[in-house]
Amino acid sequence: MVFAMLLTGLVVHLAVISPWWGTRSYRKLERERSGPLYIRMMSLWIGELWALAAVSLLLVAISPELDLARIGLAEIGDPMLLAGMITGAAVVGGVSLLVLAKRGVAQPGAQVYSALLPRDRTERWYAAALAISAGVCEEILYRGVLIAVGVHVLGLSLPVAAGLSLALFAIGHLYQGLRGMLAVLFAGFCLTWLYLRTGSLVPVILLHILIDLRAFLFTPATRADRKEQAAVAGN
Repeated sequence: MVFAMLLTGLVVHLAVISPWWGTRSYRKLERERSGPLYIRMMSLWIGELWALAAVSLLLVAISPELDLARIGLAEIGDPMLLAGMITGAAVVGGVSLLVLAKRGVAQPGAQVYSALLPRDRTERWYAAALAISAGVCEEILYRGVLIAVGVHVLGLSLPVAAGLSLALFAIGHLYQGLRGMLAVLFAGFCLTWLYLRTGSLVPVILLHILIDLRAFLFTPATRADRKEQAAVAGN
């Protein structure tokens, strides 16, 4: 009974409450972009991510059908495969970061979340914290726990469980609009494939963090932002 109530509440939050609240918060940030509002919103989003991860891990703790191995938090079967993927992700991600930073190339599609791009050092710390939190918590929740619940508790086939989890992952980024959700859907598909291929969340979490760090910290401010910052500095 407790498991069913927690799972139902979690799914309702992911499918309805979080998309609505996230979109409402983001639209407000777009209209009233300021440092204090940015920090407050990022803090709330970070807190929500860790709370959702805690609830999902509680589901694992109280379910006899689930354990850490079934949500990808156990030792990977092929350590060499894990090491190779981590190294590859680090090299590709590092080179991409350096190229983007040197050339000032904008992250493709960054306009759909432009209000989240940090404008000073303090905001960059909050953006980095959100990137790390999203990489850890979203992977535990969407790739680890939800797929495991679908397969081992609800008796769904692996493709169906992964597909439903991916749908919730995309809906959670409703604030980015259709274009952003399609990009998130593609990224989620790649992360899901990597998780199912390795059976471990470790490389998926690391790759997710790299993707989000690049998106937040290595995307130049928009021209309008630069003009606004220059005007503020001039005053």
